[in-house]
Amino acid sequence: MHWMEVTVESSVLTSFYNAEDESNLLLPKLPTLPKNYSNTSKIFSEENSDEIIKLLGDVRLNILVLGGSSGFIELYAYGMFKIARVTGIVGTCLALCLSSDLKSLSVVTEVSASGASEVSYFQLETNLLYSFLPEVTRMARKFTHISALLQYINLSLTCMCEAWEEILMQMDSRLTKFVQEKNTTTSVQDEFMHLLLWGKASAELQTLLMNQLTVKGLKKLGQSIESSYSSIQKLVISHLQSGSESLLYHLSELKGMASWKQKYEPLGLDAAGIEDAITAVGSFILKANELLQVIDSSMKNFKAFFRWLYVAMLRMTEDHVLPELNKMTQKDITFVAEFLTEHFNEAPDLYNRKGKYFNVEKVGQYLKDEDDDLVSPPNTEGNQWYDFLQNSSHLKESPLLFPYYPRKSLHFVKRRMENIIDQCLQKPADVIGKSMNQAICIPLYRDARSQDSTRRLFKFPFLWNNKTSNLHYLLFTILEDSLYKMCILRRHTDISQSVSNGLIAIKFGSFTYATTEKVRRSTYSCLDAQFYDDETVTVVLKDTVGREGRDRLLVQLPLSLVYNCEDSADYQFTGTYSTRLDEQCAAIPTRTMHFEKHWRLLESMKAQYVAGNGFRKVSCVLSSNLRHVRVFEMDIDDEWELDESSDEEEEGSNKPVKIKEEVLSESEAENQPAGAALAPEIVIKVEKLDPELDP
Repeated sequence: MHWMEVTVESSVLTSFYNAEDESNLLLPKLPTLPKNYSNTSKIFSEENSDEIIKLLGDVRLNILVLGGSSGFIELYAYGMFKIARVTGIVGTCLALCLSSDLKSLSVVTEVSASGASEVSYFQLETNLLYSFLPEVTRMARKFTHISALLQYINLSLTCMCEAWEEILMQMDSRLTKFVQEKNTTTSVQDEFMHLLLWGKASAELQTLLMNQLTVKGLKKLGQSIESSYSSIQKLVISHLQSGSESLLYHLSELKGMASWKQKYEPLGLDAAGIEDAITAVGSFILKANELLQVIDSSMKNFKAFFRWLYVAMLRMTEDHVLPELNKMTQKDITFVAEFLTEHFNEAPDLYNRKGKYFNVEKVGQYLKDEDDDLVSPPNTEGNQWYDFLQNSSHLKESPLLFPYYPRKSLHFVKRRMENIIDQCLQKPADVIGKSMNQAICIPLYRDARSQDSTRRLFKFPFLWNNKTSNLHYLLFTILEDSLYKMCILRRHTDISQSVSNGLIAIKFGSFTYATTEKVRRSTYSCLDAQFYDDETVTVVLKDTVGREGRDRLLVQLPLSLVYNCEDSADYQFTGTYSTRLDEQCAAIPTRTMHFEKHWRLLESMKAQYVAGNGFRKVSCVLSSNLRHVRVFEMDIDDEWELDESSDEEEEGSNKPVKIKEEVLSESEAENQPAGAALAPEIVIKVEKLDPELDP
């Protein structure tokens, strides 16, 4: 994984960076999702809305590059939307680095064969990204907006599904049970019609109403329906519709960009595909409006029906009925009669499909994530506009009208919209990915070390991009005479340019203690190395003859000493890059380094891995068993190394670096001997290096 920010500057880019996003002026601000729903909605909640806006407001292009063992590398603009997919990568990706000038992508891969691994370095040309950087940046911004809006719509729909409660299905289930248990041949619809017209219920209907539904249960059901439908209605109006309209706006802008073929056609932006995506969003908006109509109609119907049924049940119990409830006009009676006629018809086919005879509750079917047709689709009979469209062969197929799916759920139309948008935005990723051609291949070495999962966690070989000099650096080790020798390979980010001292090996010779001026000489094997900043490499060494507990060193290696201009001609690689480098060790120039400062003995720790960060001025060292971590603050002048009076001393000088932090995992604590005191999970020691730092 590698995350880079583009540093290229141009007048076109500068004007784009400084220009205000018109969508902020033309579109209303997306309302934050309510907190009382699932945790996922908290992504767009009040607390996080500023973070989302900040993310979408970052106009300078940054790219997340991902590689693994799947044979491809993917590039994600702003870490969110895929803008390139490079296929045909052989083996497992160990390291990768996209240059900040977007001219090349460096990759290190490992191919396992017959118990060992072949490690190679590749450099891929990314000229399309570089040549069309302003267009790629604009396109990536649109892709990111679209991706965020799709997530917003998805979460809004999730909140709507949570607002819909299972209690709303009680009426359907109770009526179905009534059909299964009643002994009379009278239909359920006739039973309720009899109650409406004559005010009397059969014994079986009275049992259903008074014993199963109950007055209290009916009141609770009515309140639940009103509360649930109101919540869903608000989410559709304020969130789903505003998100869809914003999505439509950004897709329309993207279509305008795609129409400028000179600029955007080479990147794979397809106007026809975007038009399909716009049409799909329009269909989704139509379906959301249909849901609103169903909710509005259902709320009116249920309110009138429950009010009538509530009064009828109170009369059955001979309870007092309030005068305002007792008033029922002829219009109200007609309204309830139409509701019973439409919803209380027994449907054997529905029972075979859904296990119920009735579908009184019609909102839930729109929120179900399934491919089945709606149980009760909207009635289009008598709809003059619908009939007009069906009878017009020109309008029926017109691209100006959004297609309508009357028998499908909102979820189905949403999934269809997402798939079409994904297909539309996938093409640029394929086109840009195919444009990235392998320009350089250098076989590095054959690694016979065990392929355990631990080594996979760490980035060695290590790639680094120097943004100032536009160079790719690769740190790796070659086994020579039982020692791992560190090598530095460097290539220019521009494939057409060469660089002097392209390959050099580093041998660590001697280390001098500052106070005693005693020189420590030995043979050292490189365990791990990483770039600390553009000018420095942090290295962990193992003294092959040092005693345990005093055989690991942490070293800061300045590159200015490695690439010395005065004698650079003496350190030129005389071999060939087409042959594996570990087979031509003699041809690799080796520079022996001697250190009088910028090194430290790592006591009582089997240091194995290192990570450095020059911006934070910190280096971390991890032990070979992955249980101990030491953190070093590196911004100490000249006296950075640890003074030692003698390597023969059992105890070293008690003068550690400024900050030392050790972390012991719980598993190690559990493995302590029975009589030993358990070590704390985290031990932090803060000690001063210089007396002046004391308070």
